[in-house]
Amino acid sequence: MTTQSPRDAGKPERHGASAVGGRADERRWRALTVCLVAGFMTLLDVSIVNVALPTVRAGLHMSDSGLQWVLSGYALAFGLVLVPAGRLGDARSRRAVFLTGLALFTLASALAGAAQNQEWLVLARLFQGAAGGVLVPQVSGFIQTLFQGAERGRAFGALGATIGLSTAVGPLLGGLLIHLFGPENGWRWVFLVNLPIGAVALPVAYRLLPPPRPAAERAGHRDFDPLGVVLLGAGTVALLLPFVQQQQWHSPDRWLLLPLAAVLLAAFVGWERHYARRHEPLVSMALFAVRPYAAGVMLSLVYFAGFTAIFFIFTLYLQAGLHYSALTAGLAITPFAVGSGVSAAVGGRLVGRLGRRLVVLGLVLVLVGLLASALAVQLWSGPSVGWTTLGPLLVAGAGSGLVITPNQTLTLQRVPVARAGSAGGVLQTAQRVGSAVGIAVVGSVFFAHVGGRRPDWALAFQLGVAVAAGLVLLALLVATVDEVANRRAAQVPSGSAGTGVSDGRGGGRPGS
Repeated sequence: MTTQSPRDAGKPERHGASAVGGRADERRWRALTVCLVAGFMTLLDVSIVNVALPTVRAGLHMSDSGLQWVLSGYALAFGLVLVPAGRLGDARSRRAVFLTGLALFTLASALAGAAQNQEWLVLARLFQGAAGGVLVPQVSGFIQTLFQGAERGRAFGALGATIGLSTAVGPLLGGLLIHLFGPENGWRWVFLVNLPIGAVALPVAYRLLPPPRPAAERAGHRDFDPLGVVLLGAGTVALLLPFVQQQQWHSPDRWLLLPLAAVLLAAFVGWERHYARRHEPLVSMALFAVRPYAAGVMLSLVYFAGFTAIFFIFTLYLQAGLHYSALTAGLAITPFAVGSGVSAAVGGRLVGRLGRRLVVLGLVLVLVGLLASALAVQLWSGPSVGWTTLGPLLVAGAGSGLVITPNQTLTLQRVPVARAGSAGGVLQTAQRVGSAVGIAVVGSVFFAHVGGRRPDWALAFQLGVAVAAGLVLLALLVATVDEVANRRAAQVPSGSAGTGVSDGRGGGRPGS
């Protein structure tokens, strides 16, 4: 009896599969599990550090600027490498890039946990963010490679649950580690906790993940588009830097980077169109001619601007305003994580039947939950606010799980497998840009009402929630427009129009 090789793990199964096929199917889901564990680890480090900042400041005598770079440096480096890393995985070896990113992330976590001064920690966080950006786009690429049809929806459901849980559970886990190891060294374990995970995940990933096909590996050496990498990287930095440094860079001159970012990104688009005439570009602009992909990227941008900022201001409100401990503040956010994790798994199973309608429902639930949270703070502000916001946060989390997972599935469903990494990198970049912009905008409203001698923490939180809800409402508008367009397209007779895009089961160039 023969067994299926890792190279064949992503091929569709045939009806009447034998026990060998069953083992191959189990192998695919194991491969997905190790991808999700690694992805969880990298996304967790976006939020887990928030509750550790007070102890980091005390332990390393850090300045405000240094603390800001601990947060923003990770996000900046993460967003900078997402698309090039995704393209590198598509072109050469998704498995090799994943393993490299995982090894580097584990090493960077060790360096951060061993930091002896401010500069050391900031550099380690930059290194850690870049390694995370190398690893994450390979996850969606593997899902596109290993799964098809309804199974792909389930796999993206698991990924959506991972994204939601990693974002929401970070403050809880950070608070628990500081509680267990004490304020002096607890912050180090916020980083060192990644070491045993990475050490176990590396050999398992090496054994389970499928290797690249030789043709894809040869194509990668020919078509990596170095000028596109430089233009996109410079444009991303110019776009993100004014937002991630808003609290420390007070000069209005920072906004001059935004026109520069627009010029660089426009040059990137022009170059990609030119490069695509003879080579495989870093990002195929034809992808954005596919309405589900364009709508999904835009929805991710505005939704992450709204929902990510909530954790930022709620944690500040609880810890600085109500003097919650790091652990208690993390526990107060847990209902969102629970709701998000459960509904993401459910959403992955329903998206094939309900499509964009599921995303619309999720966004409505998020809006209801956020506004109910603001009302709860208005009526019962005080030490018990963690209990009064439990129900609203659970509703918002349930809605969020119905947004992230189905949107990711719908956005990438028509992307060819050969472009899965770069397309997923663009989607992740939109999420990171949205998060940075949302935290800056919502945070500026929040901080404007907590300065002075008598800060009004409750009002600051409510106004911040109102701005975040406005961003979620904008995402709802995008989803509704796309759903209306879907219904109109469904009324067009079959064969009268086409997208010219591969269904995602193989190669081919969108729009070609």
